[in-house]
Amino acid sequence: MSAQRLDLSIYGVLIAAGILVPLLAPAFTSQMAVLWLMVLMAVTWDMTGGQMGYNSLGNIAFFGIGMYASAVVQIGIVYDVAEYTAAFGGIKVDFTVEQYWTGLLLGIGFGGVMAMIFALIIGPFMLGLRGPYFAIGTLGLAVAVAELVSGWAYVGGGSGISMPVFPGEAASGSQVFYVMLFVLAILSHVVIRAIYKTRFGLAINAIRDDEDKAEAMGIHTTRYKVTAWMVPALFMGMAGAVFGNMSGFIEPLEVAFPTATFGIFMVAMALLGGKGTVWGPVLGAILFHIVKEVTWTHLLGWQWVALGAIIIINIVYFQQGILGWAQDRWPVLFGVTVDEKMTRSGQTEAAE
Repeated sequence: MSAQRLDLSIYGVLIAAGILVPLLAPAFTSQMAVLWLMVLMAVTWDMTGGQMGYNSLGNIAFFGIGMYASAVVQIGIVYDVAEYTAAFGGIKVDFTVEQYWTGLLLGIGFGGVMAMIFALIIGPFMLGLRGPYFAIGTLGLAVAVAELVSGWAYVGGGSGISMPVFPGEAASGSQVFYVMLFVLAILSHVVIRAIYKTRFGLAINAIRDDEDKAEAMGIHTTRYKVTAWMVPALFMGMAGAVFGNMSGFIEPLEVAFPTATFGIFMVAMALLGGKGTVWGPVLGAILFHIVKEVTWTHLLGWQWVALGAIIIINIVYFQQGILGWAQDRWPVLFGVTVDEKMTRSGQTEAAE
């Protein structure tokens, strides 16, 4: 089976699962929605962390910015945001169906754009750092943004914001947000994978392999690095907007900017599946989410120990991830061929 046909088959399986699982097991719609969110997070993180070699610990900032930007738009088209979020609750909240859907769609788009603009502004400064300095810097960025939002009274500060209520049954709302996250996850993978096949993909791979040599060859590394951060920011911002509405209530530290959970999970998932590979982050996200849900259900109190053990085993024994390990062990299955003549020639030269 050719690589293209295999990719189409995998897309077919994912789409079929995305359609059938909510129909066959509607009680797990919310969990499946979070699964697609995990896939999107892992895939988008891998663009900078795997393909470009810049391991960010702050991509969760885009998620939260998109969530709050969406909330401001959804509320702002009907009410004064400051009055809506005021602690005294002096207004009666009532969104019509038209206002809700208009605000939701505009909010998702605005959330993605605002996150992308933030990446454009902060990117040239942050991406001037390399290695562990970049990782630590992005982590500090995410924490700083969360703290700033916590103290911003206009958006509710630490008290958070109640999102507009879905105009229908709760089950219908869960299905709507599930479909949105499902579509965003598939779309993000298709778009990012298409980007990898262009000159842009070759440029960010060159940056990962040796940035100084890439600059010497005439590659405008800063431009490529910032762009490679903006694309994940766009999808993360839109996903944050959807997840904020799905949650119904957003606050800075646990929902919008959960650095200790989602912020770390997206890195762990990409590493587990195999960073720098096309399907590794998807596989890692699926396996990680399944383990997380099982341990949260049957090993409550030990769930963090189980997830920590997975990360430690992954880093110590499978640094290249599951797909990376499989490619090394069975290269032919992944389209990697070895020239036997060159191999024999090398062996002869070594013997002489």
